[in-house]
Amino acid sequence: MILIVDDISENIYSLKKLLELNGFPVDTALSGEEALKKILKNSYFLIILDVQMPGMDGFEVAETISGYSKTKDIPIIFLSAVNTDKKFITKGYASGALDYITKPFDPDILLLKVKTFYRLYEQNQELTKIQSALLTEIESRKAAENKKNEFISTASHELKTPLTSVIGYVQLLQRSLKKYEDKTVDTYLERTNLQLRKLQNLIGDLLDISKIENGKIDFNKKDFDFNAMLQSAIDIIQQTQDCTLIHKTSVEAQVYGDEMRIEQVIINYLTNALKYSPDCKEVHIESSITGDNEIQLKVRDFGIGIPKQMQSNIFEKFYRVESSATRFQGLGIGLYISSEIIKRHQGTWGVISTPGKGSEFWFRIPLTKSMNL
Repeated sequence: MILIVDDISENIYSLKKLLELNGFPVDTALSGEEALKKILKNSYFLIILDVQMPGMDGFEVAETISGYSKTKDIPIIFLSAVNTDKKFITKGYASGALDYITKPFDPDILLLKVKTFYRLYEQNQELTKIQSALLTEIESRKAAENKKNEFISTASHELKTPLTSVIGYVQLLQRSLKKYEDKTVDTYLERTNLQLRKLQNLIGDLLDISKIENGKIDFNKKDFDFNAMLQSAIDIIQQTQDCTLIHKTSVEAQVYGDEMRIEQVIINYLTNALKYSPDCKEVHIESSITGDNEIQLKVRDFGIGIPKQMQSNIFEKFYRVESSATRFQGLGIGLYISSEIIKRHQGTWGVISTPGKGSEFWFRIPLTKSMNL
């Protein structure tokens, strides 16, 4: 609806008829004070405002309108037959008007301006609807994400207790059956232990995700020997998997950080390198100190590789490369957790990969405490 404000009823009548004949609903006010009352009660997409009025003139009405949060965005067209001097036109724009028309005016020109403002109004209304719909979509996703995180946390905790008991019973069973020296039974029990360890690691990853999402993941940062920690991670992998890990370069360096969490990242990198290299169990490991006083680790495999268009997403939560999703087991959370651990150490991470030729995963973290707060 359009509001026409003019203290002369004849002026209102002719302009009202012109607009109504062209399909625009119109409301009127004979003074600035009446206009303000109506503006606060009703919704208008345009105000056509006379400048020269007794009491509150058009400039004062416009300035008052621009001060209300509800009405400040309503476009105003000034109409004036008296104040046609440049200084009054300038004052009109300064008061918040978007246009200033002097009388007598061309009806066709005025209609074009009104139609333009109406199109802008419709576009703004549509944008507002779209924005509102997007916000409702975002809020729904947040709620779903929170429910999912809550489920992951609860399910992980519930699974952890019985799993620990099962692992304990299997170990007791192994010790009890040792005296029988049955290799077949030993093999089955060892395979059972292997699968239980995988399940235990998976539950641990899910718990880590829950802690990360809730900002509750703890870090015990202190100075530690990076090379000793790296060798420990390599030993763990070699003890549990049939592979050749070649430590090509190493450095003696003290690093300030959470030793256990950084080892977790390295074990994840090594495990992935072997998992996605079924035809080549050789993995190269390099560590070095960069010119930026950072420790850098690279893990290079010779496996299936990652398509370039998917490399930017590989560290996202639950992301799995489509071509490998059905071939290799996993939930796509290890690299996400690794990136979060490196992030909390103020580090950087990434991957360089060529399909069919393998991948090189790397990370860098600052050496010293002062750079790592």
